[in-house]
Parts: sequence; structure tokens; C-alpha cells
Amino acid sequence: MSRVARLGAFIVVTLAVFAAGVFIIGSKEYLFHSTYQLKAQFENVAGLAEGADVQVGGVHSGTVTGILLPTRPGEKVTVVMELARSTHEIIKQGSVASIETQGLLGNQYMAISFGSSGQSDVRDGQIIQSEPPLEMADLLRKTNGILDTSQQAIRNVTQATAHLNSVSAKIDSGQGTVGALVNDKQLYSNLANTTTTLDATMVQAQTGVTDFKDNMEALKHSFLLSGYFKKRGYENVGNLSANAVGELPHVTPSKEFAYTVKQLFDRRDSAKLKHQKTLNSTGEFLEDHEFGFAVIVVSSGMEGDTQKNLILTQARAVVVRDYLIENFGFDDSHLKTLGMGKQLGANLDADWGSIQILIFPAGTEIPVEKLAPGGTSSTPGAEPVGQVADAATRKP
Repeated sequence: MSRVARLGAFIVVTLAVFAAGVFIIGSKEYLFHSTYQLKAQFENVAGLAEGADVQVGGVHSGTVTGILLPTRPGEKVTVVMELARSTHEIIKQGSVASIETQGLLGNQYMAISFGSSGQSDVRDGQIIQSEPPLEMADLLRKTNGILDTSQQAIRNVTQATAHLNSVSAKIDSGQGTVGALVNDKQLYSNLANTTTTLDATMVQAQTGVTDFKDNMEALKHSFLLSGYFKKRGYENVGNLSANAVGELPHVTPSKEFAYTVKQLFDRRDSAKLKHQKTLNSTGEFLEDHEFGFAVIVVSSGMEGDTQKNLILTQARAVVVRDYLIENFGFDDSHLKTLGMGKQLGANLDADWGSIQILIFPAGTEIPVEKLAPGGTSSTPGAEPVGQVADAATRKP
């Protein structure tokens, strides 16, 4: 082959390689494809450079063509991207751009999430949503914090183990009460015998309490007392304390409804509702407003037997509560009762009695004390009913 022919072949091969390189680079840069432009803004681009890949769904679909610094403080860095026209159908208004890293320490690239089918298309040159990149410095700081916490936890476990070993050694050597029980069989036998005696005593006591309750229940349902309670509308006296509280919170009620006994009940000594619809305004308020809890406080006149009046006020509170929870929708566990019995100085309207429904704001703690049917607190140390009379009759 002549020299001219070799030179010509070299030139042809060189041009072919150059053309192939142009086409390869141009294809990657989308120089020979129809494209459109999108933008995203970030506080920090975390080392992203121009020419970085843009991936949609993990597939190379574009190139970062520009990174524009803000013109003044407070603005964000703008990343300009050229994307293949074929991605226009899957990138929507709800798509989010993020800066990702290839591997742990690899190069940064742009990732764009798919949009929803019901969302509108993005426009050429539009700024889409973005999320801040994860920076390695922040990740390392968090990792150091976790390592410090783990080391402290290991030290605490080591210290607890040392204490446990010390306690075990003392028990093995017979020191302390537990050590004496473990090592002295005679002491263990004496303690076991004492425990058996106490258990037998407790069983006898529980049996006595159960028998007493049974006797009281039978007494309440005897012919004479059953008729007395039934005529007054509260046959089941045992349920009077189911939702009772022993005291009112030291918080001013946010709302109060006040009634006289004559407005709701048919007789002075009765717990049968006569004009129950009078309570509808209270029920509608409880149904339509958020509240912490409410208490139905009932007082009687000064005439009559004290114990019977106490039971009567408890029964009236239960009857009012039953009507409200049966006819209006609200959380009935937040509606409590408080029978006050005889109360001097209240607005009793010809000595029949009064009814107040005190509604406390959300966040008010419900008192845990409950009243037994006899009117005393079932929780040791709780205040008796008579000591909270002033709180029940106060005005908000």
C-alpha cells in the first residue's frame, strides 16, 4: 500500500472515531434528542456538579446543565436540568427532585420521583419541588452521638452487673434477710408457717365480707325495702356509686346548668323524672362541645332523714345521668355524679332541692374517689361528701 493510501486510511479511521465519540457524548448529553428543561432549588447542592446525571425511576434520563448561585443571601441554589421528552408523561406537578449519592462516597446525581396520574403535567422551565440532600457531615455527627450513647449504656450495664454480683455474693454468704432465708432452713420454715396462717386469716376475712355483701343485698331486695325504693324510682341502690366522685376539682367550671328539683321530679321524695325534656339544653351542649368531664351535683332540702336524703340525691343524679347518656351522643365515661344530701344555704326552692350540672374544660383531671352507697368515700383518705358542699354550690 502506498504512503498516500495509508495516510488516507488513517484520516478515515480518525474521523470515524471522532464521529463515534461525538455521537456517544451527544447521546449522553441529549444533543440529538428532543428535550425540555426543569429546575429545582436547594439550600446546599452537596457537591453536585454540572454534567451530573439526572435519573427518573433509576434510569438515566437527563443531564444537569447548570448550577446557579443566588444573587443575594436568603435565596437558594438553582439546579437546571435537561430531560428527555419521553419523561414528560411520568414527571408531574407532584414529582420531587433530590440529590443522591452513588454508593457511600460516590458521585452525586439528581433523582426525580414519579408523579401521580391525576396530577397535571409540568411546564418547560418550571421549578419543581425538592428535598434537602443528606450530607455526610451530618450523618457522621449523628453516628458519633449514637456511639456515645451506646458506650454510656454499656457502662451502665457493666455497673449494674457488678452490683448484681455483689448482691449475689452477700446472699451466698448468708448476709441480709434474703441470705438468711436462703441459708437458714429453720427461719424459712417459720416464715412459711406464718404466711400460711395469714393466708387462712385473709380467706376467712374475705368470706365474711362476701357474706356481709350478700346479706345487705338480700336486705335491700326484701319485700319492705324493695317497695320503698321502687316507689321512689331507684330500686337498685347498689348502682348509685358506679359513676360517683367524692369531690370536685379545684377548677372553675367552663359551663353550668342549674335546675330545681321541682322542674324535673314529680315529688319531694321521688327520683322519677317528670319533665325530663328540660334537660335537653344540657344534653345538646355536651353533645356539641368538647369538655374534660361533667358532674351532676344534687342537693336536697333540710327536712327528712339524713341518710335517706343522701341516697335520694345520689339516685336523682343517676337518673339524670341515665337520661342524658341515653338521648345524646357523648363519652358517658366523662359524666359523673355527686349526691350531696342535705345542704344548707343552697337555692333549694321551697326545700325540695337543687340540681347543678358543672362542666369542666378539657384537660381537667377526673377525681378518682368514688362514693359507696352509704355516702362515704370508697378510697381511703378521700374527703366525705359534706366537705365538698361549698365547691359544688359555687358559681363559676
